[in-house]
Amino acid sequence: MFRRAGVVLGSCLRNHPAQLLRPTPVTITMTTQPISDMSEFREEFSKARHVVVLSGAGISAESGIPTFRGAGGMWRSWVAQDLATPTAFYKNPSLVWEFYSYRREVVLKSRPNAGHKAIADCQKRFLENGWTFDVVTQNIDGLHQAAGAAGVLELHGSLFKTRCTKCGHERMNRSSPICESLAGKGAPDPDAKDAKIPEQDLPRCEEGHCRGLLRPAVVWFGESLDGDVMETATTALGRCDFCIVVGTSSVVYPAAMFAPQVAGRGVPVAEFNLESTPATSQFGYHFEGKAGDFLPPALAP
Repeated sequence: MFRRAGVVLGSCLRNHPAQLLRPTPVTITMTTQPISDMSEFREEFSKARHVVVLSGAGISAESGIPTFRGAGGMWRSWVAQDLATPTAFYKNPSLVWEFYSYRREVVLKSRPNAGHKAIADCQKRFLENGWTFDVVTQNIDGLHQAAGAAGVLELHGSLFKTRCTKCGHERMNRSSPICESLAGKGAPDPDAKDAKIPEQDLPRCEEGHCRGLLRPAVVWFGESLDGDVMETATTALGRCDFCIVVGTSSVVYPAAMFAPQVAGRGVPVAEFNLESTPATSQFGYHFEGKAGDFLPPALAP
């Protein structure tokens, strides 16, 4: 099993086995300085036939989605990661649902940006040629799909899917609000009062006569990632001949190890991010700036 954990790259790789991608040990080739030449990137990318895009919160931040990381990463007086745990939910489901209801409403008002669209357009061209182009994301907002990307692998689940804590049934739900008791709730202002919604008034399961308490079907810290999603992602990473990393801090495992392991077997990896990450020196290309500025020219026909 692979659990979601926020640990920094390089701190204890033995806890994150290389066989996620393949059963043989991985030797990572360090580069002194990644290349930032767009024409050189495009020349090498033109030879790719099996691409994997690994995306993180940075690409969605350009659509106005809060990352809840670094400076300003608070919701009210809470560190957001402290609410993204099973313990937090079972201790105070009302508070956690307020937090996720707020996030749902923000995303419902947002639109994919030029970076999302460039990825989706490039994928379409690859698929039309009979090649492969897989999008593996840590994001839970669905903006890749909204831009037109197909078969997106959501490592951490979806904001718009619920899971019953009683019967386990999962279903998509894009209702706004998700239930009447959460209408107008979830304001991020530090002075906002907790709604303290009775558990019976929180989202409930509608499968048969279950009526169990629903939770967001996302992967919280300490929980295992979906085995089928991981297997599909591992297969894609194992066959890729070019990897693009977009908007990820490279600190949340197991996703943080994907691109370095791909680079370790000699596959070109290009990182597009607002700043360098702990993994930048292991990649062949690094473009510092907004995905919406760099990806359209990078992935254009």
